[in-house]
Amino acid sequence: MRRSALILASAVAGVLVAFVFLSLRGEPHTFAGTVYSNPGAAPAFSLTDDSGEAGSLSDYRGKVVLLYFGYTFCPDICPASLAELATAVAALDPGDRDRVQVMMISVDPARDTPEALGSYMDYFDPSFVGFTGTDDQIATVAADYGVFYQAHEGTAATGYLVDHWAGTYLIDAEGRLVESFGFGTPGEDIAADVEEWL
Repeated sequence: MRRSALILASAVAGVLVAFVFLSLRGEPHTFAGTVYSNPGAAPAFSLTDDSGEAGSLSDYRGKVVLLYFGYTFCPDICPASLAELATAVAALDPGDRDRVQVMMISVDPARDTPEALGSYMDYFDPSFVGFTGTDDQIATVAADYGVFYQAHEGTAATGYLVDHWAGTYLIDAEGRLVESFGFGTPGEDIAADVEEWL
């Protein structure tokens, strides 16, 4: 009788422990972007950063990088995307913000000088960094990431405009290209995914 009571008590205790464990774990995270099943190393690049210095992706190894391709004269898509990335950084746990780097590679190097990029990125968040380079350098990096862009005639007020892919890549702290977000992904959802990768 005593042995049966001990077995029953052990079984009940086991069920309670399992219940508590599952409750603490919660539901598995649902990613907002497209997660790559076999992530490889993100294509390396060396360009000119918004301080006018040479900079490369490898400089940010150890951080989660949110990489966007855009340009400062963009009338709507780029400001909306960078605003969401600013929201994402602000939504992170305070201790995690220094472990994340948002960067934009310009697809309009003719107009996007380091100074112009620096002012533009600062408007969204002073921690954001912009990169520019020669036409050939930008074309090579964009091709490495599979990013389309093409200049076309605008208006007398705007000058030419540049059509471009408007998503954002997520590169993990080990330098692997692990996820991408489509245009319009809310910043809070991006932040939740970043926290998972951190």
